[in-house]
Amino acid sequence: MAKRPESQTRLDDAARAGWLYYVAGHTQDEIANVMAISRQSAQRLISLSMAEKLIKVRLDHPIAVCLELADAVKKTFGLKMVEIVPTDPSSSSTTVGLAEAGAAELERWLKKPEALTIAMGTGRTLRSMIDQLSPMECPQHSIVSLTGNISPDGSAAYYNVIFSMADAVKAPHFPMPLPVVVSSREERDLMHGQPLIERTLKLSGKADVTFVGIGELGADAPLLLDGFLNAEEMDQLVHSGAAGEVCGWIFGADGTLIDHPFNERVASHPIPPRETSTVIGIARGERKHKAIKAAVQGGIINGLITDEEAARMLLG
Repeated sequence: MAKRPESQTRLDDAARAGWLYYVAGHTQDEIANVMAISRQSAQRLISLSMAEKLIKVRLDHPIAVCLELADAVKKTFGLKMVEIVPTDPSSSSTTVGLAEAGAAELERWLKKPEALTIAMGTGRTLRSMIDQLSPMECPQHSIVSLTGNISPDGSAAYYNVIFSMADAVKAPHFPMPLPVVVSSREERDLMHGQPLIERTLKLSGKADVTFVGIGELGADAPLLLDGFLNAEEMDQLVHSGAAGEVCGWIFGADGTLIDHPFNERVASHPIPPRETSTVIGIARGERKHKAIKAAVQGGIINGLITDEEAARMLLG
């Protein structure tokens, strides 16, 4: 009989220790006794279970302050849904808390029995959100990408979530086999006219719910860091009044798409109509405040998952 790899055995032990600690409620001393290991080994295995995402923790208790902020933001801006997570002042992560809340909201939609079209944007926060999903069987739904999945150098766009989502959610998935940004409006129109692309675009336009990240502009902008814009182009956009982007579409402080050549080169599907789709933007962090505010005020999105800090900023 073949011997199991030592790494697999350690992950099995970590999963057992994590279950005993987080689900069964045992102390580290009790786990050490059950597993016949030292307390220090039990502690390390519990930490490993979290590091390897064998255990996923979600806070079920609603925090009153977050609920009050969510209600106020929802009423002030006429949004369909708002979820506010606590702000961690000690964390520099732009995804902490949001990934778990986003995954929980997405799972609520995935659990609906009626057939839905679920459109997905791209970005670091959405990628972290997909990592938090529980495995699900959802053959009744269609999952479609709003953005292209090819980077400027021809490689797969790392933060396109459609393929990683397919690992967790068993449902028909429809990627957008296009570059994120093309060289000209004419090239974009030519690609969009291909029968395979036309079908995907048509499906995107019928989305019942849409999940998108909200990107900031400037030196730390994802569009710049990932090579879709160069520094000179970014400076031009910032000086022209651009405030943020969703799926590559760049908008100003009033939430309307700016008149700039870059928007003519974006190969993404336009954001689905807010009259028929719940478009949920997911973002936090001070450097994204300007973009979040513009997206909310201008109706780019009609749903929001963010943190206390951003909610207080929106409420002035």
